[in-house]
Amino acid sequence: MYLYICELYESELQFVCQRFSNNNRPEFTDQEIITIYLFVMHSEQRFKIKHIHQFAKDYLHSWFPKLPSYVAFNTRLNRMSEALKCLSDILMTTQRPYDCSSNTNVLDSMPIITCSGKRHGKVAREITDKTFCSTKGIWYFGLKLHVLGMHRPSKLPFPESVIITQASENDLNAFKQNWADLSNRQFYGDKIYHDTEFFVNMTKEYNSAMLTPVKGVKGQPDCLKFFDKAANELYSKAVSSIRQPIEAFFNWINEKTNIQRASNVRSTNGLLVHVFGKLAAAFIGLII
Repeated sequence: MYLYICELYESELQFVCQRFSNNNRPEFTDQEIITIYLFVMHSEQRFKIKHIHQFAKDYLHSWFPKLPSYVAFNTRLNRMSEALKCLSDILMTTQRPYDCSSNTNVLDSMPIITCSGKRHGKVAREITDKTFCSTKGIWYFGLKLHVLGMHRPSKLPFPESVIITQASENDLNAFKQNWADLSNRQFYGDKIYHDTEFFVNMTKEYNSAMLTPVKGVKGQPDCLKFFDKAANELYSKAVSSIRQPIEAFFNWINEKTNIQRASNVRSTNGLLVHVFGKLAAAFIGLII
């Protein structure tokens, strides 16, 4: 892992975390910080930075003899947010499985919680806000992680693109702003992506379609509702069977990295490190 990160650092990562100071060549390098952070999370399932540093101090000191104090390690790591973002993008691009569909995508989002809605969120307020999560039935402060996944038959989807937004951002708006111009695609989403007029126009312009479970029409007479009930249920079940693995993907990545819980984060850079560092830690296993 260290050799892989050193190679990427020389070719790409250094350009997003360069130092323009007299201390631009520290004894304990950025490559070592990233390696320790990802290795301990991936192999030891230790997710708090304090626990990661303590493990490195106890068991990896012969490999990293210049390991600094916890405070210095944490400060240096928080400067690596852009490097970890770049690294996660590289991993998701270069380690893409061969069986990913290039024209079938599944969509969903996952909350990343900095604190519960009962409290007043004070961390990273420029990129977080408060909203209600209907899946969990809670109010919370934090972010949303939106994933455009490539469909893989009978397997977890693999992310083609990942974005973060404020927690209150509607999933449909995130799709319109980031992925609506992709051509020759079939998108599978839940009912929140329902917008008939928009997707009819998208089909005409980009030859792409959004398939969602059938959404009930408010005030529709019972005679019409029951007339199409069997067909609608079969269609919704077929769409959901293709879309459901994206939920399993979120469960997998949360089990691997505990990405949903960001209550220990104390800054904007720290929150970005939390999100993209944990994404990188989940996918770094594909190269080792």
